Amino acid sequence: MARAIGSAATARPHSPLLLFAEAHIPKLHKNLLTMATNITFHAGSVSAEERSQLLTQKGATVWFTGLSASGKSTIACALEQHLLHLHKFAYRLDGDNIRFGLNKDLGFDEKSRNENIRRIGEVSKLFADASAIALTAFISPYRADRAVARELHDKAGLTFIEVFVDAPLSVVEERDPKGLYKKARAGEIKDFTGISAPYEAPESPEVHIKTDECDVKEAVARITEYLSSKGLI
Repeated sequence: MARAIGSAATARPHSPLLLFAEAHIPKLHKNLLTMATNITFHAGSVSAEERSQLLTQKGATVWFTGLSASGKSTIACALEQHLLHLHKFAYRLDGDNIRFGLNKDLGFDEKSRNENIRRIGEVSKLFADASAIALTAFISPYRADRAVARELHDKAGLTFIEVFVDAPLSVVEERDPKGLYKKARAGEIKDFTGISAPYEAPESPEVHIKTDECDVKEAVARITEYLSSKGLI
């Protein structure tokens, strides 16, 4: 599955270098993380207040979570455009898109999913620190991983808004725009969330969107209203 999403291995499946990378890059990442000890954080001279004044907004991460085909990416795209029309700076980080670059070395097993979300938590925090509104659209199936992302923001004094994009499994299977549920049911895709891998729904999200009961326009309006109520835009 990982090769089908932006992997150079599709073009050269027998390349020894690529085979080595697939086998060892995750281990190399782990080693690099444990080796990085003699480092010092260098604080900048620009304050969060100065960035906020420049952009006339406060930074935040809007974290969309939900099953595949629940509507996360669709709502995030529409919200990004809507915020831009309001002259607010927002940037969308999409689950599939990220795997073409930053996370192309990761698969879909539990450990890879953990690392996928850890990286996105760090990246979205950087956007929020720059007073941008980061819109992250990832299945992010595990509560513990989402809690880690939230804690990163909390420790940095940044706003983290969890948006549960909720739709029953029967509904998302009927939508199935990429044909992934059909393949998962046929056993062609392993570790597929909702079928052969778990999804742990948020227990107390800031915003709960039921996409089988509302349209994209209404969803965008609700999230925008929440951002406004918190003084973020």
